[in-house]
Amino acid sequence: MEPFTSEKPLVGMIHLLPLPGSTCYTKGGMPLIVNTALRDLKALETGEADAALVENLRDVPFAKRAPTETIAVMTVILQEIMRKARIPIGVNVLRNDGIAALSIAAAVGASFIRVNVFCGVAFTDQGVIEGEARALHKLRNRLGCEVKILADVHVKHAAHLTTIEEAALDAARNNPDGLIVSGIGTGKRAAPEDLQAVKQVTPLPTFVGSGVRIDNLSTYREADGFIVGTSLKENGKVDAPIDPARVRALSEAIVGLRKGK
Repeated sequence: MEPFTSEKPLVGMIHLLPLPGSTCYTKGGMPLIVNTALRDLKALETGEADAALVENLRDVPFAKRAPTETIAVMTVILQEIMRKARIPIGVNVLRNDGIAALSIAAAVGASFIRVNVFCGVAFTDQGVIEGEARALHKLRNRLGCEVKILADVHVKHAAHLTTIEEAALDAARNNPDGLIVSGIGTGKRAAPEDLQAVKQVTPLPTFVGSGVRIDNLSTYREADGFIVGTSLKENGKVDAPIDPARVRALSEAIVGLRKGK
């Protein structure tokens, strides 16, 4: 699927440092935030990742919808990233602000967004979150942009009332451009049977969105792409810099998967 040009693309996560307005932000830290994001972008490109997804992971605890200052700052950061990027860039605004992510993506020319709760209801550590599929489609039409929407099915860090098959059918009915299957939390392995269940009920491209490593990659042969953060970091630590050698190793393993090895 567009904007990805490779089969089974590797999408590396750029986890931003705490942003202004978040509880962990250090005053005056904007240059460091931008430079750290650009460093991780370079590492992903050096390791031959196919795309990058920028996310405000370290803004915990999250609001359900992003504060105004978060949206403004992420727009500035994404603009700097877009100036340097040689690969497609995506946006995810936590906890669940697809409207903000789409607005930022349209403003800076990013290619895709991730929406954690696209439709239905999720019970999260931020409370009950409802999907916003209709509002996202209306905004995309109003903006006249072609930003692709990747929607989580049974998003991590949440409880769900429906089966994953039911959730996938409902998500597909609301017309995203692709789906994402993840584990129970950041860096936690997605169950291969969940991927298979989603693939059986919808033809939409389906990405594995957490817990992908070289040693379990072969269990996700049916995946249409991989969104990877933790295992690409130095020593596999989520708060560490991205290691280009780890990116390259996983990228090469995915090439082997494409060839049926």
